[in-house]
Amino acid sequence: METWSLTKSGYDPSAFAADGNRFLSANGYMGVRGTVEEADKTQFPAITLAGVYDQYQDKWREPVNAPNCLFAQLSMNGQALTLSDLSKSEHSVSIDYRHGIYQRDTDFGPVRLKSQRFASLDRCHLLLDRLSIEVKEDGELEILTGVFCDLWDINGPHLFDQSFEQGKAISCRARTGEKGIVVAAAQCAKADFEYAERFVHIKDGLGRILKSKVRKGDSLTLDIFASVYTSLDGAEPVQAAKEECLQAHARGFESCLKAHCDAWESVWARSEIKMEGDPAAQLAIHASQYHLNCVAPRHADNMSIPARGLSGQTYKGAIFWDSEMFFFPMFVYTQPEIAKSLLRYRTETLGGALVKAREYGYRGAYYAWESQEGGKEGCTNFNVVDVFTHRPVRTYFRDKQIHISGDIAYALRSYYEITGDRTLLEEGGAEVILECARFYLSRANCRLDADEVDYDDVIGPDEYHERVSNNAFTNQMIRYCMESALKLRDIFNDRLEWFDALLERLRFMEDWRLLEKTCKRIRQMRRREGVIEQFDGYFDLEDCSLADVRARLVDPREYWGGDHGVAGTTQIIKQADVIAMMALFPESFDDGEVAKNWAYYEPRTEHGSSLSACMYALTACRVGRLDEAWELFMRTATIDIEGGGKEWAGEIYIGGTHPASNGGAWMIAALGFAGLRLQNGRLELHPHLPRQLTRLVIPISFRGQKQIIEVSPDGAVIRNA
Repeated sequence: METWSLTKSGYDPSAFAADGNRFLSANGYMGVRGTVEEADKTQFPAITLAGVYDQYQDKWREPVNAPNCLFAQLSMNGQALTLSDLSKSEHSVSIDYRHGIYQRDTDFGPVRLKSQRFASLDRCHLLLDRLSIEVKEDGELEILTGVFCDLWDINGPHLFDQSFEQGKAISCRARTGEKGIVVAAAQCAKADFEYAERFVHIKDGLGRILKSKVRKGDSLTLDIFASVYTSLDGAEPVQAAKEECLQAHARGFESCLKAHCDAWESVWARSEIKMEGDPAAQLAIHASQYHLNCVAPRHADNMSIPARGLSGQTYKGAIFWDSEMFFFPMFVYTQPEIAKSLLRYRTETLGGALVKAREYGYRGAYYAWESQEGGKEGCTNFNVVDVFTHRPVRTYFRDKQIHISGDIAYALRSYYEITGDRTLLEEGGAEVILECARFYLSRANCRLDADEVDYDDVIGPDEYHERVSNNAFTNQMIRYCMESALKLRDIFNDRLEWFDALLERLRFMEDWRLLEKTCKRIRQMRRREGVIEQFDGYFDLEDCSLADVRARLVDPREYWGGDHGVAGTTQIIKQADVIAMMALFPESFDDGEVAKNWAYYEPRTEHGSSLSACMYALTACRVGRLDEAWELFMRTATIDIEGGGKEWAGEIYIGGTHPASNGGAWMIAALGFAGLRLQNGRLELHPHLPRQLTRLVIPISFRGQKQIIEVSPDGAVIRNA
């Protein structure tokens, strides 16, 4: 079985959206959806840009799609060749996970077209596509290519005042409506056959038509070199885009391809997990690591990764807690410079978190639930549409999911402990932890007649139950955030003068004393027969089966949560909550506690989020449920192969790739199957190798030292690379 590529045969119009995600190629700066070159916007093609946002009228802000500079349409004897005539076409597409290359093979009848397309990992602004054409009958071939702005947008349009220039490189200049960001794209082509060329202005675009007399048996190649820049990259994005593609044209396709493949080989040398014994599992982990690696912001040192990567505009292109809880672990152990970028995004958007806290009447740092540029809160008050009334439903994600600030503090502390690198804390990370702790001091609910501090009116990871009190996960994160703030004095014990100056600058001395008292008073978890209550009153809710709740649905697209959702008054939960806490704090719970809580909560979990299965898999490993762990691993790791996961929340499309699941697959392999743990400053292995595997090999980096983890039925070892 091939473990480095995925191929799909046949033409399936119903799968345009899913296949665009499945066959994504990306390089961190932009993502190219896996659609054919001639696709129009009804087939959901897109070149989605990282960190460039726009709002059209009163619609949701979302990332901007660049002009389509990879479009190519073949015509034979005046007839456009399309996939819609199934009787004349045989078709397959594939993605090469090793080198991030999208490939298609289509027999149109008169000609057969093969292509190789990729977003260069070596040069982040560069896109390349090689069209290889086998001529099967005499005639006149035309190829239309160019730069076009008739784009698929979910909440657009976003590009205005478009202007085009023709020449060796066709270029487009446009601007976004909200902030006037200039988006530029350019394209040039190189053919190995004779042709006549003419330029054509088409609606929202400029194309070139290459016309050639061809004979049966001819083999033709057309290489397309394209580039995208914005005014966020520099003052002259149009000129930069033209120069980028012209320089690539001069180097040639093969040279650009080699540099791209070499860059990918370097990534795999640092991160590839090898699973021996099950080829399907090896393919799945390759797919997962590819989809996370390809959206990593290697071109910047202060960017994070959206919840749907660069597969499109869903989830508003926002940065969620996924970044710290699910993306971060693979990167901190394999490519710590990327983990640092994810967290530097948080240190540099502290200002947005301070503003949000003040807007709610609190002090400190309350980070955005859906963070866009500058830490701007992208989450709206109405995130779901009722499928019956078609009216927006008030949700409280932006208001009540306060665990986000603690999640960020958790990752900042983890980065220091795993890498030994203190610079991130020195350059803003310590301030973030302190301000997050200050927010929790401000947000606490204290009663005169109680010894404990409560956190009322919150939402935990289980979003089906809104506005609850003392969510166990949230309280644990708050406690750990406060402990981490206090621990900073030990971390900087050789720089106490600097640290005290930081406290003085932040006017934190009174808060420091309050922190020491409050940290110990946070409401402790309530238990019933060893099971931790997810939040106050959870055990009093209707205890029914998942099947019972699902049977109550009238429309399969109904939102399950909130006041009117079918799960809101029951113990059925959306995703791992208490179990997520146990997975993230393994040292805080013994095996018996984990086993009891796993057995209680898993049957009551819908797994309505792609973030859920990996947390259950991690804890299943620990308590010896290896068959369940394996099933959950395969569910997690194959999500972007099989196209699983929810695509609708009410009437809102939420499809795309699943970077959190991709990171979760790495977590299961490394932290679950290999049992990797950091204990008292040292790495330990507590392996739980499933029977399906004969050997597991994981490269990691720990405090600057490259190491290899090897696990087999005979034992486990960590050795220097």
